[in-house]
Amino acid sequence: MIHQYRLGGYNIVLDVCSGSVHAVDDVAYDIIGLFENQEREAVLRAVGEKYPNLTAGELAECYDQVAALRDAGKLFTPDTYEPMAGRLKEKTAGVVKALCLHVAHTCNLNCAYCFASQGKYHGDRAIMSYEVGKQALDFLIANSGSRRNLEVDFFGGEPLMNFQVVKDLVAYARSVEKQYNKNFRFTLTTNGILIDDDVIDFANRECSNVVLSLDGRKEIHDRFRVDYAGKGSWDRIVPKFQKLVEARGGKNYYMRGTFTHANPDFLRDIQQMLDLGFTELSMEPVVCAAGDPAALTEEDLPIVLEQYEKLAELMLQRDREGRPFTFYHYMIDLTGGPCIYKRISGCGSGTEYMAVTPWGDLYPCHQFVGEEKFKLGDIYQGVTNQEAQAEFAACNVYAHPECRNCWARLYCSGGCAANAYHATGSVTGVYEYGCRLFRKRMECAIMVAVARALGDA
Repeated sequence: MIHQYRLGGYNIVLDVCSGSVHAVDDVAYDIIGLFENQEREAVLRAVGEKYPNLTAGELAECYDQVAALRDAGKLFTPDTYEPMAGRLKEKTAGVVKALCLHVAHTCNLNCAYCFASQGKYHGDRAIMSYEVGKQALDFLIANSGSRRNLEVDFFGGEPLMNFQVVKDLVAYARSVEKQYNKNFRFTLTTNGILIDDDVIDFANRECSNVVLSLDGRKEIHDRFRVDYAGKGSWDRIVPKFQKLVEARGGKNYYMRGTFTHANPDFLRDIQQMLDLGFTELSMEPVVCAAGDPAALTEEDLPIVLEQYEKLAELMLQRDREGRPFTFYHYMIDLTGGPCIYKRISGCGSGTEYMAVTPWGDLYPCHQFVGEEKFKLGDIYQGVTNQEAQAEFAACNVYAHPECRNCWARLYCSGGCAANAYHATGSVTGVYEYGCRLFRKRMECAIMVAVARALGDA
């Protein structure tokens, strides 16, 4: 299977199953488009009529080069991966490598689009005790097998509302690393309201990454990200974010925004973040119920797709100016990347990655917390809901019938199980709107990578 498209002045051909990416001229592009469905002479005749200035020998040489790429396994490669789709999860069954610790089911902001119901996750407000957090870390150690590198995300709500417990849990983890031959890597996700010098010092010393919530322009950010008095938070958090990022040397953080129906022109928000000095960026499309005022609509779609293209152009422009920036969804390495087992097995939610509530319940990930049928067990008894875990273990790219003919399937690995569930009622469903956005992001990401590889950036 191949995917052909034109973007940024390039004719790009992706060979889906080998991962090969080709930037070709118009003649080769047209030959490749006809190659599988027509005989050699028919292809040469059709292309010759379109390019009468080329000789028969030149056309034949180009056709033969395409055939050589096919024979080398770099074009029209068949998909032979389905038999191995479940092997990675089978091999790592029972091994947990990461936990999302919900240290605070409460928040000091009242964001209208919050999937977590303003941090309450459709339940009661709560904070995690040190004892529960310690048991969660012990659970991770005990169930991590021979894995040395373990990941823990401090999440909420707003985790800094329980900052002392966060600090105490990190101290405990550090105290047992050598004993169990483990290396903990911590991430903190925060809305910024409670950042101070103590938080900055801690984050820079202990956290491999910090995720900072900012939606871009002040008027956009303050539309949804308000406190309980209805006051926007932009003016309070931006100086704190700037101070934290400067202290981190401008690395190992992400400025994470959400765009909604209010700002499908989200490139303006990216530009605002750049103007503020932030260069490690992510803008995520909101996922919420149809009819929600924040929900993206069909009318928004062409605007969003155009924004992704303009974003790619901006990245290349700033590369040329010596002012590069990172956009999370455009991070792609054409020479490497995840192994094929990881690409086809999909997200590790519910198997190698789980979320822990303030009272110690286990869920497949943070977006399933509060969905009782997906409660896996708890940190004391371990996974007891084997049926639910088996559903996630079986969730891979081939479990989604709609994915089989999608050229982007080995990049999304079947997509987000939570988005699929909330859109369709099944973890093996497909959130089609999100798929359309993902495919455009991948086209743009590949184009940027091609431009950089060719020295055009």
